[in-house]
Amino acid sequence: MAQRKVTAIPATITKYTAVPIGSKQKRRVAGYARVSTDHEDQVTSYEAQVDYYTNYIEGRDDWEFVAIYTDEGISATNTKRREGFKAMVADALAGKIDLIVTKSVSRFARNTVDSLTTVRMLKEKGVEIYFEKENIWTLDAKGELLITIMSSLAQEESRSISENTTWGQRKRFADGKASVAYKRFLGYDRGPNGGFVVNQEQAKTVKLIYKLFLDGLTCHAIAKELTERKLPTPGGKAVWSQ
Repeated sequence: MAQRKVTAIPATITKYTAVPIGSKQKRRVAGYARVSTDHEDQVTSYEAQVDYYTNYIEGRDDWEFVAIYTDEGISATNTKRREGFKAMVADALAGKIDLIVTKSVSRFARNTVDSLTTVRMLKEKGVEIYFEKENIWTLDAKGELLITIMSSLAQEESRSISENTTWGQRKRFADGKASVAYKRFLGYDRGPNGGFVVNQEQAKTVKLIYKLFLDGLTCHAIAKELTERKLPTPGGKAVWSQ
């Protein structure tokens, strides 16, 4: 049987963006960086992310740097309070961004629904997201499946950490230990084993507050009395607030 001769005709445009494959047009790229807390070590991580992705994007000849969108000191459990994230998505939907580069799925969102909703919304507009750690490109055929798995794992990790933290605090309370802002906590100091130790000098003020209340004074009147007696507030100020 004679073999058939097949001529392969290569694609001329990309599937999602409809841009010619041989086009010299640069992709407009933005970076997204976020850290969950405002602790000093996390701030360093935040600044490192911004610096890294700025240089990473500008170092590509086929990419055009747009901006680095950031959220600092905000949890990723959902996207409602992340103003940088929302601004980035809005600009992408407005046609200002072709590609978003971020560190990982967990940096993007730890809520599976938020993550998939955003990915699909941007995908419909031809906007791609690249998760560097997992090497996931969202316009890739297997991209959404991988994101679903990774987002679910990140969400479960976040929930587990929250439960462990809560359990730890409850166990400390049961053992008579607690963590409070002692510098602004009237009447007690931190004990050698993490428990409460009465501050005898401040205890006089605490007892006075209760006595004035039992004598019928309002919160406003008590605050005024304490100010007139020149007793310092828990924060060390001279004027008391009701």
